[in-house]
Formats: sequence, structure tokens, C-alpha cells
Amino acid sequence: MLSSEISAAHSQEGLFLALRRVTHEFSLQHITLLSLNNPDEKLLSRMIVQSSIPEPYFAEFDRKRLLEKCALADIIIQSKLPFCWSIGDPLQSRPFPVDSAIEDLQRRYGLITSVAMTLHSLEGERFIMRFDGARPRLTQVELNEIGMITLHSFDMFEKIRRNERKATPSPLTVRELEVVRWTAQGKTSVEIGQILTLSDHTVNAYMTNAIKKLDCVNRTQLVAKALRLRLIA
Repeated sequence: MLSSEISAAHSQEGLFLALRRVTHEFSLQHITLLSLNNPDEKLLSRMIVQSSIPEPYFAEFDRKRLLEKCALADIIIQSKLPFCWSIGDPLQSRPFPVDSAIEDLQRRYGLITSVAMTLHSLEGERFIMRFDGARPRLTQVELNEIGMITLHSFDMFEKIRRNERKATPSPLTVRELEVVRWTAQGKTSVEIGQILTLSDHTVNAYMTNAIKKLDCVNRTQLVAKALRLRLIA
């Protein structure tokens, strides 16, 4: 059933709706796809392709610069299989130490147990698909199953992404692209306005138009989709 729903997806949004149902089947709550293609990235929010975790989580994570204190990506990359860990485990049985600020943030958002897997695109790009929730650690049988689902989902993600790249040229104007590009660099509306000699009101208007055109719900999703469609670099 889950496999057929994933196979039937024709858009990124449809695929991630199917993946949300996958999380619930495993008594988890959130699904996140992260891009690892900028080794010098300092902000977690700029790595997001899609995530159901509330945006304030990423805002606080980045405000406290917690990515510098998290070696999780390096650990996951070393494994070709799904990697599971839980901050609900006793300290002595955890596979790696978790910074206290990261643990506090994850507890507040109910991200107690996590499963993550490294994925590689045909173009050599690296991604991590991650599932989070407030349940105990997954069993080996569950890990095997979620690993197969993850591989299947990423195959569909790649197929949909290739189709999107063959679509029509950028629907965004030059100004809208400039605003999105600077937003991807972590600039605020006021800062972008100073760079482009525009009012922050005008910058926000361009942003709103871009969000509507790319069928997104917020700036984080807009930047992620613009990067995925290679509208910005």
C-alpha cells in the first residue's frame, strides 16, 4: 500500500504527502530530506529540501549555530544502511554524544528517536532522508523495511526532479530570482533591500510573488524548491 502510494506520486508535494503517511505507519511524526551538497554550509535551514518539522525548530537551531556542534551527518554517511538513534536511550548506550543544546531542542519538539539514511543521486549529489518521532528505538525488522521504503522514495524523488528540470524556463522574474538568491544566502528583507536599493516592503512583495509562483508556503520551502529546480545556485 505504501509502496503504491509512493509510486503514484507525480510531484514533490505528492511524494512527501505519501512519506508523511509512512512516518505514521512507523509511529513517527516527521520526515525531512536534506541536501549535503555544500560542505561549508553553516545553517541547517539552507540544507532542507522538504521537512514537516515546524520552521521555528530550524530557526532556533540556526540562531544558536548548532550545526557546528552536530557531527551526525559524518556518522550517517559512513553507513549504507538506515542509522537509528534515540535521545531517550541511557547516556551509556547511545551510539554517539549529543550536544546538550541540541538534545534540549529536540526534546521540546518531540524528536526523540530518529532514523536517517544517506542517498546518492545519479549526478553524484548527496542527501539524507530522516524520520523523527517520540517513540522508542526501531527494531531491526522495522529498520530494514524503512530502508527499502527510503530507497524507493528517493528513486521517485529523482524521477520527479528530472521531469521538473525538463519543464519550462524559470517562472520567476529577474528581480524575484535576485531576492530568492539573497534569501538563500541568509539575508533578511531589510538587508536584501539595502543590497538591491529597494524597500523591505518591495522585497517582501517579490518574495510573496515567488512563493505563489512556485506553489510554496514559506521562504524556507521557496529556497529549497528554487535550489532543487536549479533556478538559483
